[in-house]
Amino acid sequence: MTQQNSPYNLPNAITVARIMLVPLYIWLSLHYGISGPMAWWAILVFVVAIATDGVDGAIARRRGLITNLGKILDPIADKALTGAGFILMAHFGLVSGWIVALLLLREWGITVWRLTIARKRVVAASGGGKIKTILQAIVIPLMLSPLAASFNWVELSAQVLFWITVAVTLITGVQYLVAARKQNV
Repeated sequence: MTQQNSPYNLPNAITVARIMLVPLYIWLSLHYGISGPMAWWAILVFVVAIATDGVDGAIARRRGLITNLGKILDPIADKALTGAGFILMAHFGLVSGWIVALLLLREWGITVWRLTIARKRVVAASGGGKIKTILQAIVIPLMLSPLAASFNWVELSAQVLFWITVAVTLITGVQYLVAARKQNV
């Protein structure tokens, strides 16, 4: 992978677009709630935004457009989007605020740690971290969708998936910390 000096490239533009979609996602969710047909607009914005995470990374790797700015912005964009989703879950009373606080502490704590040591070495996302992100990308729109608000079996399935996501999120956070301690980072 080559590193380009110019931060003005397509992957970084996609990442910035993802960041810009976060306020729209929040506004739509708060404005339309989680039931009724208009609530789908918020879900659509979330799904489009979270899908750009894989797109920008694939383009950056394929075209050799990995930049320091992209390494910083990408996790910030991800955490802003998923963090907004978790906070909205608590806002709508779907999950307890303390568990959202724990998830946000893990997410932002590991991200800040990774960015802090980035000058020494890059800590790539682990396989578990990638699974965590995929689970979050599924559970957030599922729990906040009109389907979960309308069908008990969808709500129950979403709750089970949420707790699996919480477990994976916390376990992978501990794995990062254990690995860092072993490497004296």
